Amino acid sequence: MPAWNFDRAVTSMRLMTELALERGVPPATVLAGTQVSADQLNNPDVVVGAQQELRLIANLVDALGDEQALGIDAGRRYHFTAFGALGFAMVSSQTMREAMTIGLRYFHLTFAFTQFAVSDQGAQTRLRLDDGELPPALRRFIVERDSAAFITLQRDIFGPQPVIDALSFRYPAPRQAAAAYQAFYGLAPQFDAVANEALLDRAALERRLPQANDLARQAAETQCRSILDARAPRSGLAGRVRERIAARLAERATMAEIAGGLHMIPRTLRRRLQEEGTTYAELRDEVRQALADEYLAGPRLSIDQIANRLGYAESTSFINAFRRWHGVTPHAYRLSHRV
Repeated sequence: MPAWNFDRAVTSMRLMTELALERGVPPATVLAGTQVSADQLNNPDVVVGAQQELRLIANLVDALGDEQALGIDAGRRYHFTAFGALGFAMVSSQTMREAMTIGLRYFHLTFAFTQFAVSDQGAQTRLRLDDGELPPALRRFIVERDSAAFITLQRDIFGPQPVIDALSFRYPAPRQAAAAYQAFYGLAPQFDAVANEALLDRAALERRLPQANDLARQAAETQCRSILDARAPRSGLAGRVRERIAARLAERATMAEIAGGLHMIPRTLRRRLQEEGTTYAELRDEVRQALADEYLAGPRLSIDQIANRLGYAESTSFINAFRRWHGVTPHAYRLSHRV
């Protein structure tokens, strides 16, 4: 299985759908075959498979493939806020080096398809983007997007001062977009190179970031771990049921509705889950707890709103459940874990 084949938030698909729409390509065109609806793009609870996002990329390239440097225009949209808790952990880091380390530590919370590798060489740090496992027709777009997203994150975290000394790409030079590369990256890359890589100023990576905050970083990293735990797949039927519960919590889908979506009756679903050592109620509880922790890490949603998203008819039911999970109220948990 390719290293990029991990589940990810729907955010990236939304950003690329917005790019397509700005170019006159309707959402239905780029979403064709992804099994993701336009409404789901705006639902922060939706998690998609890498193959679904890759299908959208293929549709986008098919529709706009003649537009050079399209991946750069995509990558410039990936600000730190698009990465949720991971973005806040990185922006709260002590140095750019630490931010990169955190990004690699929680790589499965990114949207990358290239594989990032970092190594030090004298006064420079080499950042390599391996595209060897990608479909050849999509490599240029994905390398452009992933490298541009890295630069966008770097500027969000470090500011406008450059940290790249040199940049190279494996693919041929674009016929008409050389100026776009120069304008975005701040230098002229080498094309037809052996590897996709950037040489970074090692000393610059060690400078203290102005927004460094260890408490905020630690809280954000805790949230990163919770998200990864929530996404960790259960094997077999339990994993499929958990995914469907997560996608339909807010609409309070019943066990019968989930069973119907899996083409079985509730009694069969109950028996097969018992064979796997779990129950529908346990799976729903797992999903609710993981999502509750994620929502409470930020200040945006009220307790009532979180309760509604988790499928509770009343906030008191959510508060009681949360106290059972953590021994404290949601409000107390938020105060101690806020990013």
